[in-house]
Amino acid sequence: MSWEVVVGIETHAQLLTKSKIFSAASTAFGAPPNTQASAVDIALPGVLPVLNRAAVEHAIRFGLAIGATINRRSIFARKNYFYPDLPKGYQISQYELPIVQGGSLRIPLGNEGDKTIRLTRAHLEEDAGKSLHEDFRGMSGIDLNRAGTPLLEIVSEPDLRGAKEAVAYARALHALVVWIGICDGNMQEGSFRCDANVSVRHPGGALGTRCEIKNLNSFRFMERAIEFEARRQVELIEDGGKVVQETRLYDPDRDETRSMRSKEDAQDYRYFPDPDLLPLVIQDELLDSSKERLAETGTPEQKRLAYALAYGSALTPQDLIGLTQSRQTAEYFDKVMEAFAGEQEAAAAKIGANFILGEMAAQLNEAAISIDKAPVRPAALQGLIAHVMKNQIPISTAKKIFPKLWENSGRTVGELLPQIKSAPTPPMGADIISVFFYVAPDTLAGELNATSTATVSIANLWQISDAGEIEKAVDDVLKANAKQVEDYRAGKEKAFNSLVGQVMKATKGKANPAQVNEILRRKLSA
Repeated sequence: MSWEVVVGIETHAQLLTKSKIFSAASTAFGAPPNTQASAVDIALPGVLPVLNRAAVEHAIRFGLAIGATINRRSIFARKNYFYPDLPKGYQISQYELPIVQGGSLRIPLGNEGDKTIRLTRAHLEEDAGKSLHEDFRGMSGIDLNRAGTPLLEIVSEPDLRGAKEAVAYARALHALVVWIGICDGNMQEGSFRCDANVSVRHPGGALGTRCEIKNLNSFRFMERAIEFEARRQVELIEDGGKVVQETRLYDPDRDETRSMRSKEDAQDYRYFPDPDLLPLVIQDELLDSSKERLAETGTPEQKRLAYALAYGSALTPQDLIGLTQSRQTAEYFDKVMEAFAGEQEAAAAKIGANFILGEMAAQLNEAAISIDKAPVRPAALQGLIAHVMKNQIPISTAKKIFPKLWENSGRTVGELLPQIKSAPTPPMGADIISVFFYVAPDTLAGELNATSTATVSIANLWQISDAGEIEKAVDDVLKANAKQVEDYRAGKEKAFNSLVGQVMKATKGKANPAQVNEILRRKLSA
């Protein structure tokens, strides 16, 4: 029998504020344990919480970005439970009346198009501390530095079907909160972590009993955890058992989920309004300023739409997703495209997207840096793309050049001149290539003073577009391959491709392919 996997996601996004949600203690990551836990954070007798205005503004901005209702009046409640990393015995959160209600998020699914996921709510709350289970010889330690850090808990409706959609949603939500500047998205540090509620049912049937998988801080682990949990539930039901509502943890080493505790319901937490905090009332001034901040950044979805309108079908759905994975990536691409306009703009956009999502992404991953720290600045990539667009070098050569461009960007011609002059007719990957595309060609020519080896290496880069030179190469190939000429004239199209390959080989891959095709067909039909 077929089964459908139903997933809802609860996400905790740590808000980008310098101080905690109800105290002036720092939120900086990495401080020695228990050095950033104030009396307010652990609710010592006599202290009173004071709400952080920046946290409220971040929550409003998120609500506006997803088209949600911003409740002009919301209430903070005490969520009561005991856990070692929550020494005061309750967490200040929002329950009946959250600051953000409803809204939706469109998630890109590549060639399958987009899907709209409804959101239930997003509410403000404080984080708990952290239990440390390593290096204590069988005991656990408690670090309360994280206690009181502002969180936005974002709850989706159970609209996701399967692990891949769940991961696509988590990625889209991650991109959004980072893009609009309310969260740094660092999953390793716990700034963005998800709980997945997983159930299975037969298509069209009632929702099944759900199990919650806690604290997923990796997209890869999320996919594996949901897939395992869905299989576990299906096998349990098909063997005659029943799924019990519970909270589970994912063990990546064993690639399985295991039971943590029975799942609490709202009544178990005994919510009641926090007596130390007045209702939060949103004034027009704060709402207007949040709208202005959001207008400055826009959203990834708005940027994808803008690119689709500007470049049409030149950019694939996957290109659009990749270019809007972060605001820095989109800004880099925009700067590269400043040099191109008119009829060739779409073609340049495709080449630029391929470089940014291909060669550039590989180098960024290896260096473990973001694109705004890349040594290859947008102007340098502009130059490389421009030479491809002018048919001065083929794209294959440009791809060979890029790693050297990365390696030597920022170095002056003077620094590289000794290497250039001593190079014995440099091959395609020589340093001269990097310099040539990083500095203005005129400046380079002046500084080199027509050095012979450098001149040779530069000349060897250019794509051959001279019709007479290509025609001579075609004539030589036709004379040397009489059998293939005969086969082509007999209707064998593969023979033509072979002749094109021979010409490209004779010109060391530098002949303009369009010209080669045109000249070959003209001569073969004569």
